[in-house]
Amino acid sequence: MKVGCHVSISGSIDMAVDNAVERECTAFQIFTRNPRGWHAKPLTAKDIDNFKSKLKESKIDRLAICAHMPYLPNLATPKKDGFEKSLKTLINEVERCAQLGIPYLVTHLGSHLGTGEEGGIERLVKGLTEAGKTKNDVMILLENTAGQKNSVGSDFKQLGEIFKQLKPSKKFGVCLDTCHAFVAGYDLRTEKNVKETFEEFDKYVGLKNLKILHLNDARGELGCNLDRHYHLGLGGIGEKGISSVVKFANKKKIPIILETPIDDERDDFENVRIAKDFA
Repeated sequence: MKVGCHVSISGSIDMAVDNAVERECTAFQIFTRNPRGWHAKPLTAKDIDNFKSKLKESKIDRLAICAHMPYLPNLATPKKDGFEKSLKTLINEVERCAQLGIPYLVTHLGSHLGTGEEGGIERLVKGLTEAGKTKNDVMILLENTAGQKNSVGSDFKQLGEIFKQLKPSKKFGVCLDTCHAFVAGYDLRTEKNVKETFEEFDKYVGLKNLKILHLNDARGELGCNLDRHYHLGLGGIGEKGISSVVKFANKKKIPIILETPIDDERDDFENVRIAKDFA
């Protein structure tokens, strides 16, 4: 089973591997830099060597790790300077992943800022296509959204239409977030619901393109569009649904990454353990 959580790189980027091992992860996700700003300190040869050597020693499968884009970039924006900065950041992140040997980079699809879905999707596809020209084996994964106002990609049909415009196809895949799907209106509360939701995903996007699963329960109810992750089994999806998703992903050998909160209720250690128990 490939399961883990988003881990910190505080101190140095190789500490992410230590943090993953400490939490008994067999998969993990990182930010390669501070996710709240535009500037990224270049990776040094020492950073890269330490990360790769620790990963090798950990025996965590390289294909079960991913990086996530920082928060500020928005490829769907109508603002020219914002689009150019976002594209530059995406290309830079792809290159950083290549340096570290990370095979997947997860990206949000952005907001059209009220200017309409058609234009937002056109800009998004343009930016992703440009980033897809980088000469490395890093795959960019499109993450479904929670359906917030002005966002794109919460609907599987629309996500599939965006995905199918991207070339070359080998440079792109999908990351499915369970909290986002649930609050966007896809019921995941029972085994039957989970089966039906993944059948719809397969119809429009294709299960063969699903490379990473973000496993999160939701603070909100079905279809509420509230992007608030919660502890496994304690939110709107609940134990039966989360358990069914884990079993499905495990059967399909899709790496599972948790992005659950750390609070008085639970920490990463406990949520990773519970995800394993659900399997």
